[in-house]
Amino acid sequence: MKKYEALFILSHAISDEQLETKIEQISSEIVKLGGNVQAATRMGRITFARPIGKKEVGIYVQLIFLMEPDKIKTLHERYRHNEDLIRLQIMAAKSPARAQTSAAPKKSNAAKVTTAKQAAT
Repeated sequence: MKKYEALFILSHAISDEQLETKIEQISSEIVKLGGNVQAATRMGRITFARPIGKKEVGIYVQLIFLMEPDKIKTLHERYRHNEDLIRLQIMAAKSPARAQTSAAPKKSNAAKVTTAKQAAT
């Protein structure tokens, strides 16, 4: 199984009580396909930078889950029929080791070049 991170943007018309039900429905689709939901983060109502289909506000929810890579396409197809879902993005989650190495500053050869020029003069 591979670890994934999904960002769901739901319609702002959903009440707080309905939001919990929607998150359960979204999570149950992952479980039906043999996945395992590890975490669900409610990010709140956020105003879009520009309207999406005449909508200006959405409820953002992030899910972290494990699933077989060949099931992701099927998962997209199942969510396509959800009218309350404005946008969906699923991406492979970064492993902690990979995230640390990419955040490390890159060393520059600029100091070596400057020293070589100074030595030549």
